[in-house]
Order: sequence, then C-alpha cells, then structure tokens
Amino acid sequence: MEALRNSGGEVRAEYVRRIEIEALWGRKHIVWDLRRDVNILSGVNGIGKSTILNRTAEQLDYLAGGVDVNVKELEGVKMTFYPEEATTIHFDVIRSFDRPLFHSNLAEKMADKNVKTELDWQLYQLQRRYLDYQVNIGNRIIELLSSGDEEGTLKAAEVSYPKRRFQDLADELFAETGKKIVRSKNEIVFEQDGELLLPYRLSSGEKQMLVILLTVLVQDKQPCVLLMDEPEVSLHIEWQQRIISIIREMNPQAQIILTTHSPAVIMGGWMDAVTEVTDITI
Repeated sequence: MEALRNSGGEVRAEYVRRIEIEALWGRKHIVWDLRRDVNILSGVNGIGKSTILNRTAEQLDYLAGGVDVNVKELEGVKMTFYPEEATTIHFDVIRSFDRPLFHSNLAEKMADKNVKTELDWQLYQLQRRYLDYQVNIGNRIIELLSSGDEEGTLKAAEVSYPKRRFQDLADELFAETGKKIVRSKNEIVFEQDGELLLPYRLSSGEKQMLVILLTVLVQDKQPCVLLMDEPEVSLHIEWQQRIISIIREMNPQAQIILTTHSPAVIMGGWMDAVTEVTDITI
C-alpha cells in the first residue's frame, strides 16, 4: 500500500508502533509495543499512567512539525512508527478534567467570556476546527455533485454522512435531558425546551462527550493518534461502556491510547487491549 503523504509530500505515520521512555522519574525504563487500534494503560494510582501519556503527547507535539520520527528524541522519549519512513504524524489529545483556566490568565484574555474551564477551551478550539471541517466537506460535495454522474451523487452522500451521524449521536446521548443539536447552524448550538444553549452551558460530562465526538469527527476519518487520560471522568456509566465503540465507528483509522480506572470502559470487548504499567516497566 502506498504511504500516506501530506500536502508538502512528507510521509505521514499511520500509528505508533512503540513508545520508549528512559529513566522515567529517574528509575524506570518503559517499553510499550502498541496495537493499531486500541491501547489501554492500567495500573494503581501513582504508578505513572498519566506521566507516560503526557510524555507521549509532548513527544508527538515535538514530532508533528515533520522531523525524522525514528531518530529524534525529546528528553529520553523515543517512538517508532508505521510506516518506518514516516516524517510526520497527526494526533489529538483530549483532556478530561473540567478545571478552571488559571494558566497564563487565558480565561481573562479570551474574546469569548463563556470560556472558563479546560473543557470550555477545548470546545472553543473545536468550534473552529468544526467550521473548517464543514467547509472542506462542502467543497468535496460540490465537486462530486458537479460531476453529473450517479457515482458522484453516491459519493457525495457518503461524504455528508459522518456529520449527520455525529449529530444523531449527540441527540441520542443527550436525549434524556431533552437537548438536541440545532442543525440549521454551522456552529455547535443546542436547543432545550425552546431555549438555545451554547456548548459551554452543558454539564461537565456532556461537555466531555461533545469534545470526544467533535475531536473524532474533525479527524475526517484520517489516520490519527488519539490520546485520552481517564476519559471516564464525569461520564455516565453507559457512556463509559460505549466510548471506545463510538470512536471506532466514527474513525476506524484512529489509534486510541488511553489510561483508565474504569472496568466499564474495558468491558466493551477490549480486555485484550489492556496493558499494565508493571508489564512494560524495566
């Protein structure tokens, strides 16, 4: 299969094959061989799950600019990718905790004063990505419909389906509180009992689920590494059970790397995807 390339001709990695971290906390060496689809890191509190995930995110951020991903290292972190000749990679990090925005007085500098927490900040950024996503798929649909043949019409319907599925999922998940996405608007707005609600007025669990849905949607079914630290935080037990299957449905090309304490996240058929920190520690 021909390697994926970005607009600049660089080979894009499809997924992470191995993560190595030297001298974690000065005493542990981590070697983690990853699956293409789902990877769940488990272990007791304080053993290093979040630290491993954060160091991975830092390294991916460093490498995303397009460097030799199999040679460059950042503070003792090394990764190998598929394909081996990859020179860039796309990734997303979902933060689960709805803490106030204290760092760098970001909340005070925001043009939108509704943005007050870390989940709000993620939603604010995703609103922009969502608008770009809609422009891109809109252009693709116009191009396909302009072809004038039946195959173009069918492909146009395929292109528009993920957005409709995202909207249907949001309506289904939020149905118990009577919230529905307003489909006539380009930005994300909900309607509840005749009142319009911005995403910032959702509960923490609803914001978190919306962040997950939007992040995966705007990946546009492209290969992507998705990092999540304890995604079960604030989520209803039924949402915890469905979270991995929903992500896999929306983007089968996403490689999921997450930490969790929740049996519900794992019980959806992902027991064999669980790795204990002690099993990858030398």
